[in-house]
Parts: sequence; structure tokens; C-alpha cells
Amino acid sequence: MNSIATLGSHCSLQVLKGAKDEGLKTLLVCEKRREKLYKRFPFIDELIIVDSFKEVLDQKCQSILEQNNAVLIPHGTLIAQMSSDEIESIKTPVFGNKWILRWESDREMKEKLMREANLPMPKPVTNPSEIEKLSIVKRQGAAGGKGYFMAANEEDYNTKRNQLIAEGVISKDETLYIQEYAAGVLAYLTFFYSPLKEELEFYGVDQRHESDIEGLGRIPAEQQLKSDKVPSFNVIGNSPLVLRESLLDEVYTMGENFVEAAKRVVAPGMNGPFCIEGVYDENAKFTSFEFSARIVAGSNIYMDGSPYYSLLFNETMSMGKRIAREVKLASESNQVDKITT
Repeated sequence: MNSIATLGSHCSLQVLKGAKDEGLKTLLVCEKRREKLYKRFPFIDELIIVDSFKEVLDQKCQSILEQNNAVLIPHGTLIAQMSSDEIESIKTPVFGNKWILRWESDREMKEKLMREANLPMPKPVTNPSEIEKLSIVKRQGAAGGKGYFMAANEEDYNTKRNQLIAEGVISKDETLYIQEYAAGVLAYLTFFYSPLKEELEFYGVDQRHESDIEGLGRIPAEQQLKSDKVPSFNVIGNSPLVLRESLLDEVYTMGENFVEAAKRVVAPGMNGPFCIEGVYDENAKFTSFEFSARIVAGSNIYMDGSPYYSLLFNETMSMGKRIAREVKLASESNQVDKITT
């Protein structure tokens, strides 16, 4: 039987609690500075203490994971802390498709896969001189919104970029990605695709709370206009959302299109959890500006199960538990290679 391992950050508590609920051994690669936090939780069987998460690439750490027959669950911290080459070099079986994480980390590749999936997208802006309407400027990878900013024109872009460089938030040689800003109700749509059952499951929806762009809405316009601070889009937390039922058919269609596109473009495809991120406008039309090709932190709000998963399972089912269930079923049927890379 396999055990479950992950990095001590992002959604590790949900992942390991779900694994323990499924009767699997749990291992946490834990930075020394967070050891006190994670020792509080009895469902974590073993802490692998490291100074830096990059030590998961070292032979010592790999050997411990191998001895425990571990499956490594990737999340946003893995992508934020390591390059695509480093992630792809991990010897431990990685749940899902580690190759697709490169497509998540690179903005141009991400855009290509979203187009392949026919997802409705905002218009990309190839050069700051081409900014004609309010646009959002993003960093590469899983930065959690930190360093993102809005720009109305090229001058606005240069002013804000230079200010963020001066503040040390972004680097001078960093490649930034620009797309027209899509306004509406934020909706982050989370799915799970099982290659064992060849079925797509819609897991749930969340909204992200970003500081300090969200706090600005509570400040009178007069004071906002006097501020020259570039507001941050740093994600602080998440809250649940339930969609109008009439929107669900389109949600499933988008998820299925994404799974089929991933199969064509980056074998073995989009296996396990993923998220299509976007907004609904005043006509309930969805525009997708991102995807995440692994478990997202928004699933943490549904540790006792989501409204949509309660329709599919007659038991409490978090995303962490769903991942563990898939690993367990694959292990019992000798198909672990079908769900890992």
C-alpha cells in the first residue's frame, strides 16, 4: 500500500487528514521553522525536517519517500519554490501529471492550452505600448497574486512597474504577462478527473480574498485618489460560493474540454484535481483568466465536503480525501502508474 507525502504548506493539512481518513500513512516534508505548527496535528505520521523545500530533490529525502512507497501530492508551493526542470526531476511518483505543471508556470504555454480547450479568455496584450483599456499585469508561476498590478496605459504600466521594482516586490529582468482586465464575480471552479474511472467530477467553487486591493473598496474615493501606493493582489484566504444551477452544464463542458485538450497537448493529460479560474459578467458569461493544474488552496474551505461533492458521494469528501481514495484504489488494482508521473 502506498503512503501520501506533501510539502508543509498551502493545503497540506487537508491532504494528509484525507489520507489518514483513508487509512494511509502520512509524511510531511516540513521546513524547520514550521515544525512546531505541524507537530500539533496527530494525523501526520512522520515529519521530514528540511531547511528548504528544495531538499525534497536530495537523495536523503528521496530515499525516505521511496522506503515509504510514497506518492507526492503537488500543490502551489511546489510550483512557487521550484523550477519546472526541478519538478520534472523528482524521482518519487508525483500524483497527477508533473509535466502539465510547466504549462501552468509559463504564461504563454498556459494561454496556448486554454485556447486548445476553447476556454473563453480575456484578450492578451503583447506589449505595454498596446494597452488600450484597463489591463492586469501578472508574474510567471504560482506567485499567489503578489506583484500583480493594474494598468490603464503604457505610462501607468511603467510607473507602477518601476515602483514595484524599487520596493523589491518584482525584479528588473522579470518577464511580466499582460491581459485585459475581466470584471465580474470571481469564481474559481475546481474539478477532479479520474483516469481510473475516466470521469470528470465538479468539486466546488470558491472566491479568493486579495490584499490590499480588496481593502481599498472600504476607503472613500477621495482618499483612494490621494494614495500613490500600488495595491497588491496577494491572496490571503478563500470563501465558498454556490453557482446558479443553470450555470452548471457550461461548467461541466468547460471542465471536459480542458481534460480533452490536455490529453492532446501534454500526455498523459489532466489527471486529478485542477481549477479553471475566472469571472462571471452581468450576462452570466464566464471569462477564464487562469488555470491551476493541481489541488488549489480554495479546496481548504471544504474539508468537511463541498455542496457539489455531497451530490456525488454519500459521505464527507474533501479534495484531500478524494486524492487519497484515488491512490488507494490505484494501489489495490495495481494501477498507480496510471495516476502518477
